[in-house]
Amino acid sequence: MTRAEKTTAIAELKEKFSNSSFFYLTDASTLTVEQVSKLRGLCFEKGVEMKVVKNTLTKKALEAAPEDKGYAELYESLRGPTAIMFTDTASVPAKIIEEFRKTNERPILKAAYIDTAVFIGDDQLASLAKLKSKEDLIGEIIGLLQSPAKNVISALKSGGSTISGLLKALEERGEVAE
Repeated sequence: MTRAEKTTAIAELKEKFSNSSFFYLTDASTLTVEQVSKLRGLCFEKGVEMKVVKNTLTKKALEAAPEDKGYAELYESLRGPTAIMFTDTASVPAKIIEEFRKTNERPILKAAYIDTAVFIGDDQLASLAKLKSKEDLIGEIIGLLQSPAKNVISALKSGGSTISGLLKALEERGEVAE
């Protein structure tokens, strides 16, 4: 790779990292070409971009980002073969890895970056797969906010029918008494 190609690759990676709140660093080194193709296919279906980039270029791109991003914790994970999975939904790559590992022993999760939080190690995979998307969380909050209102409305409706039932019963008694 020429110096110009390296500079271009670092610039592209910097842009990728700055535009992505979620990415995973994985090791898919022992997979065959066929297995890697299947993994890439799974990633493509789920909207995850998988890139294999030299660790030194990845590190330089991460180092160029502001310190408040917290990328420094990821540097130790940049050893050996690394594939980066970029995504818009935090849990999707973890689910892809879990699904793929039902029939393969890799990829192994080295680290994950989720909105300034860093998860190191393959043992974090299960908890990452359980993360809820922003849309799911918003839906749950709306459901929780709506539930008290629904209770009040149903109580008013049932109370209204009780009152009208009482009025009818009193009216019938009144007619019988006359």
